[in-house]
Amino acid sequence: MSIVRWDPFASMDASFSRMLPTLFGQWPQGSFGGSGIDWRPSADISETEKEFLIRAELPAVKKEDVKVTVDSGIITIQGERKQEKEEKSEKRHRVERFYGSFERSFSLPEGVDADAIRCESKDGVLTVHVPKAQLEAPKVKQIKVE
Repeated sequence: MSIVRWDPFASMDASFSRMLPTLFGQWPQGSFGGSGIDWRPSADISETEKEFLIRAELPAVKKEDVKVTVDSGIITIQGERKQEKEEKSEKRHRVERFYGSFERSFSLPEGVDADAIRCESKDGVLTVHVPKAQLEAPKVKQIKVE
């Protein structure tokens, strides 16, 4: 028979570890402000040989309600997800989706062609294509010695 040291808080630690991810992990990023709920759509940023890609999840957001701007090396995605009109014959028991305006901003790296940025929206995902600038090889210039 082996002697095991009793830890009165071990079971409490295990309970919190199991509960916390399920209690807080299911909610999208958002905050409860005085004017309602603000939400931030999830975004992934990746890079290929020719461009950077920003993919933002925008389910139920019409492309007319999204605006993408570039200013001083910052790209901003903003818009609004509008709440569906409640049918008079329908009674809602639970609403977990966030509605309202959103805004995400990202710093652009050096060496991008800001004039050639383009966006596309498909299946609830906004993809922003940020092409890399074509770098010219430095030219050797000979300077005349006088």
